[in-house]
Amino acid sequence: MLAVSSSVSSLAGVMVVLGLAFLLLPHVRRDHPVVRVFLLGITAALALRYLFWRVTETLPPLGLNLDAVASLLFVTIEGGALVSSLTAYLILTRRKERSREADENLTWWGEARPPRVDLYIATYNEELEVLERTLAGTQSLDYPHVRVFVLDDGRREWLAEVCARYGAEHRTRPDNKHAKAGNINHTLSQRMKDDDAPDFVAVLDADFVPHRNFVSRALALFHDPVVGLVQTPQHFFNPDPVQHNLYVANAYPDEQRFFFDHIEPARDGWGIAVCCGTSSMVRVEAVKQIGGLPTESVTEDFLLTIRLDSHGWRSVYLNEALTEGLAPEGLHEYVVQRGRWCLGMMEIIRNVYNPFTSRELRPLQRLSLLDSLLYWTTTFPFRLVSLACPLLYWYFGVIVVNASVTDVMSYYVPYYVAVLVTLNWISRGMIVPVLNDVGQLLAALPVTRAVCMGLFTKGPHKFRVTAKGGDRTKTVVQWPLMKPFAVLFALTLLGLVLPLMFDVGFEHVSRAGDGIRIILFWTIYNLVVLGVAMLACVERPRVNRPQRETTERATLSISTQWGAQVDVAWIDHLGIDEARVRGPSGLDDGATGTLEIAGVGGVGVSVMGSLDDGYRLALNPTHEQKDRILQKLHTSDARPGAGAGSIAGMVRSWMRTLASQ
Repeated sequence: MLAVSSSVSSLAGVMVVLGLAFLLLPHVRRDHPVVRVFLLGITAALALRYLFWRVTETLPPLGLNLDAVASLLFVTIEGGALVSSLTAYLILTRRKERSREADENLTWWGEARPPRVDLYIATYNEELEVLERTLAGTQSLDYPHVRVFVLDDGRREWLAEVCARYGAEHRTRPDNKHAKAGNINHTLSQRMKDDDAPDFVAVLDADFVPHRNFVSRALALFHDPVVGLVQTPQHFFNPDPVQHNLYVANAYPDEQRFFFDHIEPARDGWGIAVCCGTSSMVRVEAVKQIGGLPTESVTEDFLLTIRLDSHGWRSVYLNEALTEGLAPEGLHEYVVQRGRWCLGMMEIIRNVYNPFTSRELRPLQRLSLLDSLLYWTTTFPFRLVSLACPLLYWYFGVIVVNASVTDVMSYYVPYYVAVLVTLNWISRGMIVPVLNDVGQLLAALPVTRAVCMGLFTKGPHKFRVTAKGGDRTKTVVQWPLMKPFAVLFALTLLGLVLPLMFDVGFEHVSRAGDGIRIILFWTIYNLVVLGVAMLACVERPRVNRPQRETTERATLSISTQWGAQVDVAWIDHLGIDEARVRGPSGLDDGATGTLEIAGVGGVGVSVMGSLDDGYRLALNPTHEQKDRILQKLHTSDARPGAGAGSIAGMVRSWMRTLASQ
């Protein structure tokens, strides 16, 4: 009876949190500031309560034994991760949306000369397919006073011809010093000598396509004379490797979506929005004042934000999808990219702006840097040590968390439930257990290496440009990435099974008492995370990319032996090489004809094969039609990709996948 009473009382905190969630949240707006602060405040309070309990009641006595050392190391990293979460909760208590401000200031210059804008597309080794997509997008920009420059650090002759076809200017330089920042500085210094020198410079990576209103909307926020930089979101028209390889692209947002949809607007609310490189615009006067884009870090964008701020210029965030880009399609490129971001941040903190000692920083900029420092140095190492701790028990009898099930239910579970409820209410379901852990785990080793390299070695550090495009039509197993997860999975599974098979040598397993249930749950959870991580390392083919889902009426005319068969068709998916249509019937494989697409014209097609409700068509567009298709796919005013998480949607996707095997 006492045990039942204890179990019920230990669940009281969880019941309170869930009760508040079910009674309150369905009836309030997601952007309600009071509810936002209330929920994040409760979550922070439960986090501090849990951390106090961990430090005061779950650690063994201090000593030079394995139990004490392992426990102290784990609680230190866990505590750092909790402090990182607390800074994030604080930042999330505010939110700034600037769409109305942009609406009201689209022509803030009035009768004066309209501002001149340069659009710089930085490129190094991207292939023609990637660059054509971006250049086709620039042709649809609705702001007339813009010049497009392709800054080619690959110095490719064929690209000059491509640029000429799209009305862009091809620029090179004699060396690749300081990478992207040096590339932009070189062209900007040249342009400042011209009679039509720009007032503002917009920056795109080579794989990002501007929407029609990118320049005009971003420019509107420069009505405020102290604004030195405007950042817009980075959304992706293709699934990242985690989404694609795990079949969740339509129901689980990409890994960066939470940052751009929620963290950046919150940072803007505190006046600490950050530049993220591509999809941004800067005031040339501000860049001149700070001596050009900074080059002391491989993440020159974040450093640019701080340097502008130290000279009195503000960076703001416009939370509108004004560009869309190509996410890394390979898992190796995906994790290398995150390692580079981490390395650049560590370079800034070690060599340029230390959040504890630099005098040039405002208090809120110190918070901004500290938040980034804690995120990179604690989140990913914590994911690694969480895998190691159960192994210490199964093989050596080391208990790193000395707690009963009742205590864990009383202190940890209420906090964990509060995190899920609060962050999923704010983000519309973007925080999904296991999947979020997998996303962090995949990058944990390279990020942890980058932390050590950036903080403890002087540099300069070399980095690799993230490869985009390439042949993705075959299944590829990323063995180097999978191997550590496979080894940890095997060790974890053996640690769980061996004590059941052998008594000798595993006597220590019985010393955990009631805590064995915690270790069992922790072990099984780790096995699930490691198993899913290994599945994510199997890269599925990507065919006919990019292809977008659509619902659009078209006219299909197919030649038959009796003449032309003309039908109304509905386009379900559209790409530059292929389309899937519903509607017509009785078409033979290989039959040819035209598909009349709104805004594109009559595109030559051939029937590739039949589907349950239609056909796959191979497209044969002209150069002009190809550009119009690219503009149709990528320059409209819409947010690509999944903007919310859906467990039900993931399950449906998995069921469809199983049914098709």
